[in-house]
Amino acid sequence: MKQTLLKASLVILLLAYTNYNVYAQSIDKIIRPSETSRILQKLSSDEMQGRKVYSTGIDKAATFIAAEFKKAGIQPFPGLENYYQSFAVIKTKAITATGTINDLNIDSANMICFSSRKELSVDQLSGYQIIKTDSGMNLFKEAREMLGSKLNYLVLVDSSFKTQFQRLNRLKREQLKKINNVVFVLTDLKPVSFRFDFKQEIEELPLKNVAGILVGKSKPEEYVVFSAHYDHLGTGKANSSGDSIYNGANDDASGVTAMIMLANYFSKMNNNERSIVFVAFTAEETGGFGSSYFSTQINPDKVTAMFNIEMIGTESKWGMNSAYITGFDKSDFGKILQQNLVGTDFHFEPDPYPKQNLFYRSDNATLAALGVPAHTISTSKMDEEKFYHTQEDEIETLNLGNMTAIIKAIALSSKGIIKGTETPSRVE
Repeated sequence: MKQTLLKASLVILLLAYTNYNVYAQSIDKIIRPSETSRILQKLSSDEMQGRKVYSTGIDKAATFIAAEFKKAGIQPFPGLENYYQSFAVIKTKAITATGTINDLNIDSANMICFSSRKELSVDQLSGYQIIKTDSGMNLFKEAREMLGSKLNYLVLVDSSFKTQFQRLNRLKREQLKKINNVVFVLTDLKPVSFRFDFKQEIEELPLKNVAGILVGKSKPEEYVVFSAHYDHLGTGKANSSGDSIYNGANDDASGVTAMIMLANYFSKMNNNERSIVFVAFTAEETGGFGSSYFSTQINPDKVTAMFNIEMIGTESKWGMNSAYITGFDKSDFGKILQQNLVGTDFHFEPDPYPKQNLFYRSDNATLAALGVPAHTISTSKMDEEKFYHTQEDEIETLNLGNMTAIIKAIALSSKGIIKGTETPSRVE
């Protein structure tokens, strides 16, 4: 009996070892340093002019990414005729603002309107939710939540919040085209009657994500998202070497390179039970608009996990064959990935920079806020990454061999989630 059990155990171990070797051999043939170099070189080339939003450079990058998706056999994301998920952000400029409360005039400086309309009128018959601030209110936090809502709000802000009230104008820089209206009025009056009228200029600025999907075999309605942002800073004042282009090789051409290579790998493996979504986000550097819009186009309840990849071109604080996962304690996503890498040379670690709040600062944050186990994988040493947001962030400063190893590790560590045998816990 003992010999039978021993033989069975040996067979299981042999099968597991064989299966791992098959994966390893396949991955070495598909995820190669030469491919890492080819894709990264293109995305971070001077031709792309730093991939700034609203530029011809970022359009060239989008065209290249879409072509790579098509070559890999990735279909356009549902609802798209091509791979471009187009949307707009709006830029507003106030023209006039007038208002009264109980027939008393309100100074225009004490009224702020967030709306996509050129003209807006609000009175007690408009049906707006009326909010009165209190001493324990976090005005900025509440404002952001209301701006992301579908409801219309009139917020009466107590004069004790005067300083914070003026800072609300910072939120008006650019915003996704809104479906709701939010009006803030600085006043201590208790309104019986009121009316506020606004006129503003509206400029619509076009943006686009690049999104594709590899449909799952048995669980097509369960999604696993792999993402990275493809925008960067564009051009600026030349440095001492005469270079004016912020090529953004690490930030985040490295992440986009990984996402493209993973798309090609999973397409060739052709064994994904869950659907895999690949998306290159725009406008991460200017407000996270790409990921914010994407989160409105996918049902978060159907997203099993999100692998957001951000700056993996340099070695982590632990050296080669390592990376970290932001928000490690928010779900068991990281533990699942760690377990799937047992026996390999690679290891994932929890985010070593908790004071930087990286979990909330990248494109994973929007879906994480909706409960998705959405995490960012990175190697960036945020306390000493000397080429971060400089013209020196070029391909020559990156370790492409180590970067290729990271991409392989992401592929191997995600295999249970892709196959539908592992499901990370949701984020609260």
